[in-house]
Amino acid sequence: MIFSSSTITRRTVLRGMGTAVALPLLEGMQKIEAAEPGKSLAAIGTNASRTEKPIRSVFLYVPNGVVMPDWTPKTDGTSFELPPILQPLEPFRKYLNVFTGLTLDKARPNGDGPGDHARANATFLTGRQPRKTNGADIRVGQSADQWIANQIGNLTRFPSLELGIERGLQSGNCDSGYSCAYQANFSWRAEATPNAKEIDPKLVFDRLFGAGSGQEQNQAQAKRELYNKSILDLVRDDVTHLHHQLGKADQRKMDEYLTAIREVEQRIRFAQEHRNSKTSFKPNLPKPTGIPKDLVEHIRLMCDISVLALQADLTRVITLPFANDGSNRSYKMIGVNDGHHDLSHHGNDKVKLEKIRKINRFHIEQLAYFLSKLQSVQEGNTTLLDQIMLVYGSGIGDGNRHNHDDLPILFIGGAGGKVEGGRHITYAKDTPLMNLYLAMFEKLGCPKGSFGDSTGTLKI
Repeated sequence: MIFSSSTITRRTVLRGMGTAVALPLLEGMQKIEAAEPGKSLAAIGTNASRTEKPIRSVFLYVPNGVVMPDWTPKTDGTSFELPPILQPLEPFRKYLNVFTGLTLDKARPNGDGPGDHARANATFLTGRQPRKTNGADIRVGQSADQWIANQIGNLTRFPSLELGIERGLQSGNCDSGYSCAYQANFSWRAEATPNAKEIDPKLVFDRLFGAGSGQEQNQAQAKRELYNKSILDLVRDDVTHLHHQLGKADQRKMDEYLTAIREVEQRIRFAQEHRNSKTSFKPNLPKPTGIPKDLVEHIRLMCDISVLALQADLTRVITLPFANDGSNRSYKMIGVNDGHHDLSHHGNDKVKLEKIRKINRFHIEQLAYFLSKLQSVQEGNTTLLDQIMLVYGSGIGDGNRHNHDDLPILFIGGAGGKVEGGRHITYAKDTPLMNLYLAMFEKLGCPKGSFGDSTGTLKI
């Protein structure tokens, strides 16, 4: 492909056999698109208009609630002190809003008996009471991420990305008569259609940067593995041609972006090789590939790939639960050998509470890593973090009580200058979490009269 200074737009891609690498926002693009709106080359997706610096939406989830006294700031306003669990977010205070008092009423039993983990997970983005069944007749509601994807997903190659760390399930009895589909799926395309999440970083990476027919992608993958090459090697000619057309600032930005792609590739390859290394035990099952054994590396790889997808405007909507609700994973890397779910039923035992605090803080540290990566990506005179609306939280307040009011909710990012940060806000008792999503829809330019059990648009 031959590039010229008048053809490089946000839709320009670098192409090679079975490969398409989208570009980050460059200064040259802004000048061209300001002068000639809609002009594009090698477009991916539809011909609908794009903004220069779009607002992205990200939804992160953690299971089993938190230790609320060490999560909730003691004062409202802007001069609050970050409590122990949230202290890793201090570098991002100006982007951080802590929302207290938000509620998931439809995660409460409401006559359906036990099953709080299934309901918490299923209602966090839907605000709808899931039908209590472990059969095929599941029903809950469309999730907020999918409402957004339906409105703006035609502007990107992927309307949304559904990622995860723990595997999803579509059937079985996982929580007191509730289908595993509720507890192990976070995003719902429609009321009876959960979106399966991808937990293998290698598969996500190949999906994002593979192009062409399935046969072409398989050929490209075989070629890379045969010659131990990067995706970038397949688009080397386009990279060279494009580099000559860019100014110094854009050349530097392109180099940083391509370096980030190569580093992610190398980490995925290392994880695959490590996973496939010889062990004394040989299970009679195919080994998974691309999923690191190390949990920290797994989460951070998913965060890095998410940043690349947002940076290249391949998608503007991402969901990434750090674990399924009710997860009993242990966190030996931080000295917690007990299962998370078991510990969450702490009975106010001081030893158990301290272990839960460590898990809560561990998750916040991974969030801080994600935010640092978003902040490192420049878009004109702003960063990706300035262009994000990120919701982080749990559908349970205190794991011991299994309450669904006073939830631990963070709202992070500049939303393109539309949201002020650095605040702790306490809302009226039982304010629906869905009211927050109505506010997000409004900021994105796709307002909706109601969503789930909303009662109005949250003032943020």
